[in-house]
Amino acid sequence: MHRRLAFIDTLRGIAVLAVLLQHVLEVIVQKHPTGAYYWMFHDTIGYYMNFGRFGVVLFFFVSGFVIPFSFPDSATPVRDFAISRFFRLYPAYWTSMVIGLATMLVLDSTVYPLSQVIANVTMLQTFANIPNLWVFYWTLAIELLFYVSCTILFAMGLLNHRFTAVGVVVAAALVGTAAAILIESRTVSSLMEVGLNLSAMFLGKIVRDTVIGGRLRWPHVAACTLLYAVFAIALSERRFGGVYQENFFYSYSIGSAYVCAALVFIAFAAFGERMAWRPMAFVGVISYSVYLMSPFVIVWVHRLVWFGDGPLGWSIFAVVIVALSVLVSWVTYSLVEKPSISFGHRFRSERRRRAALEPTFSTQGAAE
Repeated sequence: MHRRLAFIDTLRGIAVLAVLLQHVLEVIVQKHPTGAYYWMFHDTIGYYMNFGRFGVVLFFFVSGFVIPFSFPDSATPVRDFAISRFFRLYPAYWTSMVIGLATMLVLDSTVYPLSQVIANVTMLQTFANIPNLWVFYWTLAIELLFYVSCTILFAMGLLNHRFTAVGVVVAAALVGTAAAILIESRTVSSLMEVGLNLSAMFLGKIVRDTVIGGRLRWPHVAACTLLYAVFAIALSERRFGGVYQENFFYSYSIGSAYVCAALVFIAFAAFGERMAWRPMAFVGVISYSVYLMSPFVIVWVHRLVWFGDGPLGWSIFAVVIVALSVLVSWVTYSLVEKPSISFGHRFRSERRRRAALEPTFSTQGAAE
């Protein structure tokens, strides 16, 4: 079976902690008097870098590195891939929904429309133009789109073609950049943002094809990354540009998040397992649960206890949030996520042959 790459889990850990940092600092800035620190905090997470978007895009790169190679060598690879993804995503997601609904009912007496809840159960609410129960669920629609794209390409025999991912990134960048510059339409910008997120995933595949197996070369990575960066900057300016006031989503912060996520991912992939850090890799293993559960940990802690305004109180708040998020997520990972993945294996067909270990990294700057 494929061996687990610790540097990929380290990247997942960095990604989810970046998202968590953004959420914690937003609570501090929005809910508490920060005095002279206000603009320092606000500029950090709103003007210079949106750490939440950075973390999400880093997750997208990791998906591109992993997902296209998740189709098993079995009699029914598409069916087995779908089963694997279902048990990987849905049980933990449903657990998050239950916890979220209970949290909002107890703390705010909020009851959501049944139609919205049912739509969210499917994880397809975005495609039906029904609001997510909570805004951070938006990334799951992008993941599903990527899974569908990979499945179609796999069925056509194109997924593992040498230049398929290169073609996708180049085409998306050229079309998306032109649309961002020439078309003033929020709808078009929203669609191009989806294309940019998918581009990050396919760029992740390009990086993998370079550092594992050597099917591509670093000039391919450099050219595609440059086009992707231009696309990200142009689209961010169109979609989030304007006069910066107190909006966390500003052209500079979003554009830098996309570009920095690419650079961090490429650096980690280039050096491979030498970039692995075991404590962060542990957080990466449970990162999906952290992503789904931590927003509700923030709500509970913020409502029930406050450690005082000022650097010390804010620091304690952040540390408590991170510690409790990891603890709660380890529990949900152990009781829900991990058993669900194992249970899903029962429904997959037998492999045609015994799978080999993951190919070692190429010598193009990557460690074995």
